[in-house]
Amino acid sequence: MNTIIEPFKIKSVEPIYFTTPEERIRILEEAFYNPFLIAAKDVLIDLLTDSGTSAMSSHQWAGIMEGDESYAGSESFFHFEKTVKEITGMTYIIPTHQGRAAEKILFSITGGKGKFIVSNTLFDTTRANIEFSGAEGIDLLCAEGKLPEIPAPFKGNMDIDALKKVISEKGAANIPLCIITVTNNSGGGQPVSMQNIKEVKKVCTEHNIPLFIDACRFAENCYFIKLREKGYSDKSVREIAKELFSYADGSTMSAKKDAFANIGGFLALHNIELAEQCRNLLIITEGFPTYGGLAGRDLEAISIGLNEVMEEHYLQYRIRSIEYITEKLVAAGVPVMQPAGGHAVYLDAKKFLPHIPVDQYPGQALVGALYIEGGIRGVEIGSLMFGKYDSTKKLIPAQMELVRLAVPRRVYTQSHIDYVTEVIIEVFKKRNRIKGLQIIEESPMLRHFTAKLKSIQ
Repeated sequence: MNTIIEPFKIKSVEPIYFTTPEERIRILEEAFYNPFLIAAKDVLIDLLTDSGTSAMSSHQWAGIMEGDESYAGSESFFHFEKTVKEITGMTYIIPTHQGRAAEKILFSITGGKGKFIVSNTLFDTTRANIEFSGAEGIDLLCAEGKLPEIPAPFKGNMDIDALKKVISEKGAANIPLCIITVTNNSGGGQPVSMQNIKEVKKVCTEHNIPLFIDACRFAENCYFIKLREKGYSDKSVREIAKELFSYADGSTMSAKKDAFANIGGFLALHNIELAEQCRNLLIITEGFPTYGGLAGRDLEAISIGLNEVMEEHYLQYRIRSIEYITEKLVAAGVPVMQPAGGHAVYLDAKKFLPHIPVDQYPGQALVGALYIEGGIRGVEIGSLMFGKYDSTKKLIPAQMELVRLAVPRRVYTQSHIDYVTEVIIEVFKKRNRIKGLQIIEESPMLRHFTAKLKSIQ
C-alpha cells in the first residue's frame, strides 16, 4: 500500500467556524494585518504555530486525571524527571512553564554585556532572551541553508568554518555557550545531521565552550537522521536521540512541540553549579523546583508525550504530511523551501512576491493574502520578525523572507491538508494583486507579536 494513513483514531472533535472572504478582509484590517491579533474563532485552518496546539492522546488525558498537584515532591514530577533523564541522559532536570522560560533563566545567568551566543539559527524568543540579557546572538547557518529552493539533506547545519572564525574573533572566554536548534525552525524546519553536531562539539570542546541543544523538535530531527544519514537507518529514533543528546552539556525544550503538550518545558543540565543557579532563579520566577510553573497534570502529559513522539509510525506520517504539501506546491511552481521540513511548510515570500520590496514586508503581505483567500493563519519569518534598524533607522533585512505554515500535531486530516494546498496555489495565481505593508506601531523587542501595519495603496 502506498497510502500512509493517520496512525490514530479521532475520539473528540472541535467545530470550525466558516467565514467569507469579505468578512476576512474586514477582520484582517481590524487586526492591523497582524495574524497574532486575529481571534482564533475567525480562523479556518490555524497554522500560526505548532507550539501548544497539538491534540493530546487518550493516554495523555488519562495521565492528566492522575496528575499529582502536591506543591513539593509531586509524584508527577518524578515521572517527568525520569522520562527526561532517560531520553537526554542529563543529570539535572528543571521544569519550566514553557521553552522561553527555560531560555530566560539560562541566558539571565550565562548572558550579559560583552557575551556572544552562537547558533545555527536562533528563533525569536531565544534571540530576544539573549539580547535582553545584554548579550548578542550570532547565527552561523550553513551556506546551503540560505538557498530555499535548492534541496540538501541537512540544511539546518551550523557552518563549522564560520564557528571557528567567530571564536577566533570574539574570544572563547566571551562565548558562554553554543546552541544548536533541532530542527532549525528559523531556517525552514530543516534538520541538523549527527555529523554536524559531532563536529560542533569537537570545536566547542577544544575551546571549553559548553554545547546546548534546543530540543523542541528533537524527535523529528532524529527521524530525518534515520532517513538521510549513513549508518542510522537501522537505529531506532530513541537510540538516535540518546546519541544526539550525548554530545550536549545542556538542553532547553519547549514541550509544546515534540511532547504534544499544551504547555510546559524544561532545562536539562550536567553542570551542578549551573543547575543550582538556575533552580534559584526558577524559584523566584517560576515556582518550586518540582513543579516549575506547571500543574502536576501537565508534567504527566509531557512525560507520556515525550515517549509517544518517538513512535516511528507517527513520525513517518508527520514527515510525509509536510512532504505531501511541498510536492504539490513545487509541481504548481510555487516557490517553497526544499526539501520539506519536519513541522511546517515554508513559502519563499521574496520569490513569491518579487514586486514587493523587503522594506514592505512581503512575508507579512503573503500571510494576509492566505488569510483572505482561505481563512488560513500562518506567520512571517522574515524582516518583520528578525529585521533590525541601522543608525539611520533604515531596515537591515533578515537573511530570508519566509512564511511558515506550521502544522499542529494530530489535529488536521488529509482533506484539511489538501485545502491548504489549494488555497496557496490560488493565491500564487493572484500574486500580482498583493500589496506591501507599512509598520505604524511596533515594540522594541519581538515586534511581530503585537505590531500594527497598514496596506500600501
